[in-house]
Parts: sequence; structure tokens; C-alpha cells
Amino acid sequence: MERIERRACFGGWQDVYRHESAVLGCTMDFAVYLPPQAQERRLPVLYWLSGLTCTEQNFITKAGAQRYAAEHGVILVAPDTSPRGEDVADAEGYDLGKGAGFYLNATRQPWAAHYRMHDYVVDELPALVEANFPATDARAISGHSMGGHGALVAALRHPGRYRSVSAFSPIVAPSRVPWGEKAFAAYLGPDREAWKAYDACELVKTAQEKLPLLIDQGGDDEFLDGQLRPQLLQAAAAAAGHPLQLRMRPGYDHSYYFIASFIGEHIAHHAAALHGQAKAHAGVAHGHGESCGGH
Repeated sequence: MERIERRACFGGWQDVYRHESAVLGCTMDFAVYLPPQAQERRLPVLYWLSGLTCTEQNFITKAGAQRYAAEHGVILVAPDTSPRGEDVADAEGYDLGKGAGFYLNATRQPWAAHYRMHDYVVDELPALVEANFPATDARAISGHSMGGHGALVAALRHPGRYRSVSAFSPIVAPSRVPWGEKAFAAYLGPDREAWKAYDACELVKTAQEKLPLLIDQGGDDEFLDGQLRPQLLQAAAAAAGHPLQLRMRPGYDHSYYFIASFIGEHIAHHAAALHGQAKAHAGVAHGHGESCGGH
């Protein structure tokens, strides 16, 4: 593992590391923000998953999250959104291939050789972080759009792995919207039963742990009706008795201007759970993205 960037930030360090991923079979970059408290003790970790077209850079340069991580004593880890490299399969367009890993384990060729972002995010990256940084095994997960989908799926599929979960503008029903249908057909094949393993609306029906879901969604999001459709998860969660707080934010779009406006509330929500004040509940403080392509 090699550190390739280091920037002083709010009394701590915003670093970027490069390593060889055994799970993905390629070289990967990931960002780590170490708040000032990390010089004195081990801290819990919030994992952030970004959206289509993004890398690890979008969140660390646009969200303004380091200020709140320093305030609450939380390490931030932001991986890339897909495997990278010359021998990694790719496709035309922004919504399939590199930059569009959808945080699943592909089963179809040519994708299956490298596109195993679910295992990377849930298993390999936390093991690496907890072995090499002043990090505890207290974890939370959040993300935006495709990354919001990834965060919800990771938490719902792995009870006990995360203390809290939240999302901005998540793709909650990828099996029923164009982005998800295109990606799932390519990565997983035509059998829609296999898609259910990576669809939050399906997973919430049988979730073994009722970890509360916190979602912020911009009311003027250009993808709201066509790709995101949060009301589908709201209905599925209500039917399953799964706690969900969906906060519609009038006037906000899909960009990092939106994320920057509310990331402080999300980090406070996660910090409450990560620092042992029980599992974060959906009743968090009321409050108030340029997008990375931002999808």
C-alpha cells in the first residue's frame, strides 16, 4: 500500500492510498480522512460510496465532510466506484463499466473477472483499513445515487456489519429503473431473480436486522422520477415494518451542492451510532453536489 496524496485538512490529514486489490484483480485508489483525534486513539469509520462517473476524489473535494468528521472524531473512507486498469472491461457510455461498478459482484463475462465491488467494499477494504490505520471495527456506511444504492444494499445484506446507514438520492429500486436494468442485465444476466440480491426494495422485505434507513432526496432532482423513485422503498419499508426516514428537500438537485448542504447532519447521525450511543435511529436533527456527473 502506497500513500499517493497527503493534504492537511481541519487539523487532520486527507490522504489517498493505492493498493493491489486481490478481490478486484487490479490496482485501486481509496481516500482516507484521518481527523486530529486519530493521533491519540483508534476511531470508528464511515465509508462513503460515490455515484456514477465518480472516483474517490469527488467526495473528498466537494462534500465538505472533513470539517464534520474532525468535529465528531470519525475516520472517512471513500473508495473508487469501479475496478480500474487496461485489462478491466469497459463499455460505451457513463452508466456501465469503469466508473459504474454498481457495488455488486458480477457473474457474467467479461465483467466477472474484476467487477466485485460488493466484496471489495464490505470485506477487503475494511480489513485493509482496520489493519493499517487507527481504526476500530465500528463501521457506518453512506453514499450518493449509485453509491446510495450500494450503501443500502451493503447494510441490508450484512446484519451487524454496520452501526448505521444513510444515503443521498439513492437508486432504491435498480431492478425497476433504466440505470439499474442496464447494469444488472450486463453484470448479472437476464434472470431477474438474481437481481433481487442487490435491490434495496427487495432486501428490505426480509432484512434480518431493522437497521434504520436515513435518506435525503432533493425535490428538484432531475433523476427523481425516472431513476430514483424513493417512494418505492418507502412503500416496501412500510410494508415490512422497517424503520425509514425519507426527507424530501425542496429545491435541491442531484449535485454535490445538495450533499454539502446536509452532509453535516448525516455525519452527526452516524457519529451518534459509532460512538456507542446505541444504533442511530431515524429521528435525527431536522435541517436544512457541482455533480460528479453526480449520478
